[in-house]
Amino acid sequence: MTVIHQLAAAAAVSVALAAQAAPLEQLPTSGTLVVVPAYGEVKQANDLAVITLAVEEQDKDKAAAASRVNLKMKQGIDIVRQHDPRASLKTQGYYTYPVYPEDRPMPNGAAPRPRVPTAWRVGQYLQVTTTSLDTLPKTVAAAQRILTLNSLNFGLTPETTKKLDDQRIAATYQNLNERIVSIANAMGRKVGDAVLDTIDFEGSGNYAQPERAAPMLMRAAKMADSAEVAEPSFEPGETTLQMHVVGKVRFR
Repeated sequence: MTVIHQLAAAAAVSVALAAQAAPLEQLPTSGTLVVVPAYGEVKQANDLAVITLAVEEQDKDKAAAASRVNLKMKQGIDIVRQHDPRASLKTQGYYTYPVYPEDRPMPNGAAPRPRVPTAWRVGQYLQVTTTSLDTLPKTVAAAQRILTLNSLNFGLTPETTKKLDDQRIAATYQNLNERIVSIANAMGRKVGDAVLDTIDFEGSGNYAQPERAAPMLMRAAKMADSAEVAEPSFEPGETTLQMHVVGKVRFR
């Protein structure tokens, strides 16, 4: 290879390396519309409890079973009202249904006999809504002398939820601004070049919170009316309120 050829080859290599090292040109972003999703949340200690208490009786005499249920429910309501006068009470789910003996296999050709109930099962539920969380263990323990604890859920009162709404909106909007700044920097643009065109709160489609599943109905265990019950331990925990927003930003 001649000297001229060697110089030409070296020049070609230098040009190729220079082309590789050259920075890529930025795509034009004037007039670009950017859709920016953002998210915010706030946390708050729960200040509301919803309790479901239950009573159930079984007897061959339907009227006797119903009478005991009615009496125990009245006693349970009186106990709850005595320990928590501010609580909101609601009776619900009264049921009565027959109890049949186990089916036994019939001899071949034998006609099945009509099913006759051997007993009746009667029950009722009491929903208690309260903000007296400090005395809740004592109230539940007293009620459990007559009724059984079917379910317990903690949450926030409507008043607290309303107060937290301002904080939730502010946190979500702040996150939107932070993401717009990051996107502008990545595009090599100044934040001042961006114009917030549209803000759609809950734009993700999360317009409604999922419905809370109804508590499972559990059979109430029998217990002596006068039996003392140790206080249960409850931890109310906290609730996280979330919000989504979608912003549309156009760069000049």
